[in-house]
This record gives sequence, C-alpha cells and structure tokens, in this order.
Amino acid sequence: MMKYEITLATLLADIGAFYEPKKWHFLTVNGIDLGEGKIELQWIFSKYHVKDEIVIYYAISDYETPIPSVVSLIPSAFMGEREIVDMFGLTVEGAEKGLYLDEDSLPHPLRGES
Repeated sequence: MMKYEITLATLLADIGAFYEPKKWHFLTVNGIDLGEGKIELQWIFSKYHVKDEIVIYYAISDYETPIPSVVSLIPSAFMGEREIVDMFGLTVEGAEKGLYLDEDSLPHPLRGES
C-alpha cells in the first residue's frame, strides 16, 4: 500500500495527475475521526488486475472546511462523498445529505463527539 499526504487545496490537481480510469479502480472516499475536531480524509484506489496494490491519497482537515468534490474526475465518487456528508457531517461541494440517513437519524454518527 502506498499512502500520499496531500492538502485540500491540491486535491483535484494531485488526484487528477494520478488517476487513470483504465489503470486504477476508485474504491471510495473515507474518513477517520482524529479527535479534537480533526478528520483524516482518504481517497482509495486499487490497481486493476493486481492484487493488493492500493494507493491512498489523504488529507487532514477540520470539520468546518468545505471539501472539494472529485466527481468531475471520478463520477462514481458521488456515493462516497454523500456518505461522508451523512456520516461525518462534512460539507462536500455539490454533495447533498440524506442518502444514508433519515431526517430523524442521529446526526453524523461516525464523528467521535456524536
């Protein structure tokens, strides 16, 4: 597994330079609550036809900073982006909330302080 730290400011440029749709399968975008209002966001890719070759781009952010969407680069990313909106209460540009949770559900259940 290869893991590369990026910033939200360079997210689109970094992933855009890396991602080749015929070479890499986008798995998901995920979050890890780091406590103290911080989260590690991960964009995870696997290489087609190669077992265990995983590449992760990650950025550390707070919960208040809007996250750029990668849907313009990877259309299927909309599901993962909507999941982190619901589960962590993040703002991802263009992503709506309410795909995974009902209106009366516990708000952002994967955020450690919930």
